[in-house]
Amino acid sequence: MTEEAKTSEPQTHPAVSVVGPGDGETIVLGATRMRLLEDGSHTGHRLAIAESVLAPHTQGPPQHRHAQHDEGFYILSGTVRFTVGNDEYDATAGTLVMVPPGTPHTFANVTDQPAVMLSTFTPDLYVQYFRDLKGVFADGRPLTRQDNIDAMSRYATEPATDLD
Repeated sequence: MTEEAKTSEPQTHPAVSVVGPGDGETIVLGATRMRLLEDGSHTGHRLAIAESVLAPHTQGPPQHRHAQHDEGFYILSGTVRFTVGNDEYDATAGTLVMVPPGTPHTFANVTDQPAVMLSTFTPDLYVQYFRDLKGVFADGRPLTRQDNIDAMSRYATEPATDLD
């Protein structure tokens, strides 16, 4: 062993993050319950992951476009309807929907059963949007379309007004 190898400091690595079934930050947005499993703080802000439970007949946000992040949706149970521009897709358990920057999209649960999906955000930019919306609900007022648009605009996202 060289002298250099004997005296060098061991490399430090980021701690492994383990989020158990009851752990994570919970954000309730009306009929949607989101659990942040990774907010980007353990990934150098490259990736965030959330689990969302959509109650039956839950509408999603207005159709919108992200300028700076990819968004992925993996359906764990139920059916989620994705609207991408003028096209609709009913995604069932085991389906992955990836939305690149600039693509107009929204989602909803139009069924009589809850739906559960795992979402990814790369980078983690959009996580704070959900925290902002949580604040609107915490104030006890209903979420308006304008509240949603205002929150989106803070995170490089805009409504797809050409599709309204």
